[in-house]
Amino acid sequence: MAILSIDELKTLVESRQSPSISLYMPTQKAGLQIRQNPIRFKNLIREAEQRLDDTGMRHTEVLNFLQPAMKLDQSDFWEQQDHGLVIFISPQVFRYYCLPIELPELVVVSNKFYLQPLLHVIQNDGKFYVLAFSQKDVRFFEGMRYSLNEVEVDNMPKNLEEVLQEDDIQKGVQHRISTSRGQQPGEFHGQGSPDRDKHQDDILQFCHAVDGALHEKLREQIAPLILAAVEYLFPIYREANTYAHLLESGINGNPEFIQPQVLHEQAWQIVEPLFHQSEQEAMELYQQLAGEGTGKATSNIKEIIPAAYYQRIDSLFVCVGQQIWGKFDPDAMTVDLHSEAAADDEDMLDFAAIHTLLNGGTVYAVSPEKMPNGASAVAIFRYGDYNPSS
Repeated sequence: MAILSIDELKTLVESRQSPSISLYMPTQKAGLQIRQNPIRFKNLIREAEQRLDDTGMRHTEVLNFLQPAMKLDQSDFWEQQDHGLVIFISPQVFRYYCLPIELPELVVVSNKFYLQPLLHVIQNDGKFYVLAFSQKDVRFFEGMRYSLNEVEVDNMPKNLEEVLQEDDIQKGVQHRISTSRGQQPGEFHGQGSPDRDKHQDDILQFCHAVDGALHEKLREQIAPLILAAVEYLFPIYREANTYAHLLESGINGNPEFIQPQVLHEQAWQIVEPLFHQSEQEAMELYQQLAGEGTGKATSNIKEIIPAAYYQRIDSLFVCVGQQIWGKFDPDAMTVDLHSEAAADDEDMLDFAAIHTLLNGGTVYAVSPEKMPNGASAVAIFRYGDYNPSS
């Protein structure tokens, strides 16, 4: 099973093949209701079979096409579920994700994957980092609302001892060079430093090494970073830190003894208010710009679609659970909308959200009551007045 991420989303978006099957279903984690999981799954598979049969595909080809998904239907698979399951199948792609939110029961057959229900998981709840830092162990995590995954960082020292050993090697080289030039061996090291000060200097050096590795990893990132460490390490690490988005609040305690699930819960308590504040500020800015009538914000879906495609949206709000079917012609810059899905139609809300996300904009998937004036989508443009015909 793959881990759902922005990179995974890009892979799914870029896979445009026919047929592309998107299967969504709610799942049960425990109790007697867990028996409903395989029943729902078989019903979805039968619906997918019927949809593919209707396209003219031979039934034997349909069964072969769906075989990777059908193989999942095992008792141990259903025992490892969360609240939602999504499966994507195309001639060259097979992915499935067990997700911590309830998903709609849905089958979509198209020439691309249907991704809108995933936006709430991927973008709406923000990204953050956790540095679990102790003298004996350093780990780096990337988190979102429902997940916390450890990430490898190039040149990241594993512990204080590793840094000191490297330092001793370097000093040994310098020592041999200075001795060969007539210096006395004892002259290289400082004399009379208290052990405690020396140890703090060693830790500071360790912090600089960790920060140096993270500096390359987090270059141009803006997600908040949370430090998890024992209290006395906080001021030492902050002295070495160069990442502008290290938060003042941290997780106090030795992270060697904190389970990842607990680490995630404590980190989310710190960052959740920040993400809600960001969403609220973006909505307030939309309301202001829309009220000014300057063309810097819109709720017109026919303006939003081309703007999303051509990288002109800074922030986009889309209504969870709604679909607007239609087609977009990027050459003619035209958007045709239909009351019901026609052949080769796409969900225009899904289209706008995905392209905004991939083009570096921010997407907020919100409930209908949070949308201004009952709109299905509203957008803030990136720069200046925006003319969709330009």
